[in-house]
Amino acid sequence: MTVNETDTAIRALAAQKRLPETYLERWLAMDADSRAALLAIARTLKYRTGQLATAIDLLDEIAVRDKTSAAKVLGDPKARAIAEGRGSAPGRARAMLEYLGAARFPELARARAALDADIAALHLPRGTQIALPSELASDEVTITLRFRNTGDFDQMLAHLNDAKPQIAAILDKLGGKE
Repeated sequence: MTVNETDTAIRALAAQKRLPETYLERWLAMDADSRAALLAIARTLKYRTGQLATAIDLLDEIAVRDKTSAAKVLGDPKARAIAEGRGSAPGRARAMLEYLGAARFPELARARAALDADIAALHLPRGTQIALPSELASDEVTITLRFRNTGDFDQMLAHLNDAKPQIAAILDKLGGKE
């Protein structure tokens, strides 16, 4: 595909997705390889408008910080594995944005992985789930209990009560008190 054909395809996709003009301009301002790589990813993963805008933001920020190009970021073996992997396009699109977010904010990704490991170490009973806030943007966690009888409910509450010190430590880490 020539550069002109790529740019025409980008404009057509942007129009179809109703991508805001500022994002289209930023996309077209990328080098030719990066424009083509993002077009291929956007088509393969069937990005929605917001996902495409987020990808452009993250790729621009990564490129500036790491002095690289979007094409190199999207050509990374991990990114290619996501794009070419199994699963639904929406699931892979979400995974790609998570990958780009982790590449853009590596400390946040490490903190999230550590907190996820702390939660996994609790060995919560089936039906009990602790969810961290999106992007660790607050110090609130959500605990969900799904049970069918009072015995299950009692077991969950007992396990949570026993795990109270570990849960308090997770809350402290989330609140930055480590």
